[in-house]
Formats: sequence, structure tokens, C-alpha cells
Amino acid sequence: MFHRGLLTFFGLLLLSLTGYAQQVFSKQEPFAHTYSIVARDPKTGDMAVAVQSHWFSVGTAVSWAEAGVGAVATQSFTNKSFGMRGLALLKSGKTAQQALDELLATDEGRDVRQVAIVDNKGNVAAHTGKKCVDMAGHITGKQFSVQANMMLSDKVWPAMAKAFEQSEGQPLAERMLAALDAAQAQGGDIRGRQSAALLVVRGQASQTPWDDRLVDLRVDDNPEPLKELRRLLKMQRAYDHMNAGDLAVEKNDMPTAVREYQTAEQAFPQNLEMRYWHAITLANKGQVAEAKKMLQPIFKQDANWRTLTERLPKVGLLTVSAAELQQILSLK
Repeated sequence: MFHRGLLTFFGLLLLSLTGYAQQVFSKQEPFAHTYSIVARDPKTGDMAVAVQSHWFSVGTAVSWAEAGVGAVATQSFTNKSFGMRGLALLKSGKTAQQALDELLATDEGRDVRQVAIVDNKGNVAAHTGKKCVDMAGHITGKQFSVQANMMLSDKVWPAMAKAFEQSEGQPLAERMLAALDAAQAQGGDIRGRQSAALLVVRGQASQTPWDDRLVDLRVDDNPEPLKELRRLLKMQRAYDHMNAGDLAVEKNDMPTAVREYQTAEQAFPQNLEMRYWHAITLANKGQVAEAKKMLQPIFKQDANWRTLTERLPKVGLLTVSAAELQQILSLK
């Protein structure tokens, strides 16, 4: 019933846009009425886009970014092509403003679009169409832009800008979430909340492009999407420490490895997998007694980890002696 009424409302709105109603909306252009931020970290060069909306899976429509190129947020009556086309224009050498101007020049639905772009030099450009649903607007600042439409009040995007500026010194991902939280604190989307996304890419493209997305998290349907997005980022940070611990083990730097593993486990003490692989690593480095102390409560909580342990030697992931393996498997 709610969505039927919403569609009726937008149908009437579109009919009022004389001369190009058919070009404004199609099934391929979702109603991503929302608030978002695009930004570049001047210290690292990393770029990001973050968004929250009362619409399903907003991250699949609004947020676009490419390492060494830029980031784009396309929303309101979303023209998804602005994401890929905008990045292509930046890659060809256009500035953020030049790319935005070119996108809008050929778009007959520009009056109901909202778009923001940041390029790899920190230039920003934004557009809020004159027929975006109130409250709607944007603010461009030093290497960032915040934008919102269909908001409860016109305090949303100023609050986002202030929160981003005041969080200087924090990692870019955390600054993006601070901006989203500030928007929600001012009422956010007038319809409520449903989904959110956070995408962070490297400032320079590497020779391993599959590693160039530093953060790529989405919450597609949740009553508290920003809380869930922050939880997922915290989880990713913990696994980053796990990876750092693994790297330290490879270099035989056990003090660093232990410190990294402990940092990860402190963030999510109930996560059995973090504790498990920490223990297996210790066992592989000859610290079987310490590994057994960690594995015993894990096996007690979930016997499947014992079964998995029995299978690891076959593939070289557990390199203890047969006697040590038996000691581990016999833990009660």
C-alpha cells in the first residue's frame, strides 16, 4: 500500500514535468531519494562515496568509484549511467565539473536529478535539480560534497558537512560514516531508513586492481542500516588486523603477529574463527601448548572446529607432528 501510494505521487509529479516526462523515469531508474557524501582524503588520496536511504539496496544504484579516477553519487530519480559514464569522463582527463556538465547537457531529466562527483585531484562538483523533492540541496567543501533530497528538514546536509569537516584526522571511511550519522540525527530521509552503502577506493590504481577497493560494504535491508554499516566496518577493521597478523607470521615476527591477532579478537571476542586461526598459526610456529589453551574452549563451544582441525594437515594448513595433532584433537 505504501509503495503504491508513492508510485502514484511520483506519477503525478512526472506528468507535471512538461516536454520530457517519458525521459525522466523508467524501470531502470530507481527512486533513490537519499542523502550521500563523496570525498577525497588529501593525505592518502583515497576517494569514497557513502549513502543511506529508505529504498532497497541503495548502494547498487547511487555509489560509484574507481581507484585513481574518482567517485560519483547519482540519486533522486537516479540515472545509473551517470556512475559509469562519469567515471569514464574523469578517466579521459575531465575535471569533476567538466564531467558533470557533460552528463547533464544530454540529460532531459536533469531537473529531477541529484549528482555529486569528486575527482582524483580533489575537485568537486554537484547538482541538485530544481524539481528534486524538498527538502533538497547540497554543499561542496574542501575535497568533498554532501547532498540530500526528500529530507525531513533542510538541516540535514549542513550537518553532514560540519560532521565531515570536524572529523578531520580520522580514517576516510569513519569520516564518511560520521557524515551519515549526522544526517540521520537531523531526521534524515522523511520516509525513514532501509539501506546504506560505503565504498572507498585507492587514490592511485595499482597493478592488482582487485585490491584497489579498500572498503566495499552494503546493507541492503535493515531497520538500522547505519548501525549495521558501522558494525560491518568494525568487522572489516578486525579482519585487517588478522591479515596483518598472518603477514607478521610469514616474516617470523611473532610479537607483531600476537599483537595484531589480539587487537582483532578484542574487537569481536565472540568470533570463533578469529581465535581459531590465531591458535592454528601458533601451533604451526611450535607454540602448541598455547594453541591448545585457545582451541579447547572453541572445540567445547562448537565441535565442528575439531573436525576441521583434523582435516587441515592433509592440505598443509596444520604442520604439527602426529603426536601433537592427537593432543589437540583429544582436547576436552
